[in-house]
Amino acid sequence: MNEFLAGLTRWLIRAVLVAAGLVMFLSLLAAVLVLALAWALRALWARVTGRPVVPWTMRVDPRTGWSTVYRSSGRWSAARTAPAAETPMRRAPASETPTRRAPASETPTRRAGVLPGADEVVDVEPREPGGPGGSGDTRGLH
Repeated sequence: MNEFLAGLTRWLIRAVLVAAGLVMFLSLLAAVLVLALAWALRALWARVTGRPVVPWTMRVDPRTGWSTVYRSSGRWSAARTAPAAETPMRRAPASETPTRRAPASETPTRRAGVLPGADEVVDVEPREPGGPGGSGDTRGLH
C-alpha cells in the first residue's frame, strides 16, 4: 500500500508540473498571437488607407539621457559656500547667512583633488601623503 501511495504521489506531482508548463506555454502563445493579430490589423489598415507600414520602433535617444545627467551634475558637484568654522551644530540662522554661490573660477573641482564639502571639515588635521605617520601607500601593497 505504501508503494502504491508513493507512485500515485509521483504521478500527481508530474501531472501538476505538466499542467503548469502547459498553462505557461499557452499564455505565452496567446500573448504572441495577440501581438501578431495587432500587427496584421495594422498592416491591413495601412494597405486599405494607402499609407506605408511604419515599423514598430523603440524611440530612445541616447543624447537625452546624457543631457539629463550632464545638467543635473551641477547640483551634485557644486561647492558649498559656508565657512569652515561653521559646523552644522554652530551654524548661523538662515536669515543671517548669505546665499551667494562662489563663482566657477573660485570653486574647487574634483580634478584639483578637492571634494565638494571638504572645506566644512574642521576636526581633522591635514598632512602630506608619505609624511610622518603614513607611508603614502593606502592600497595595502607593502
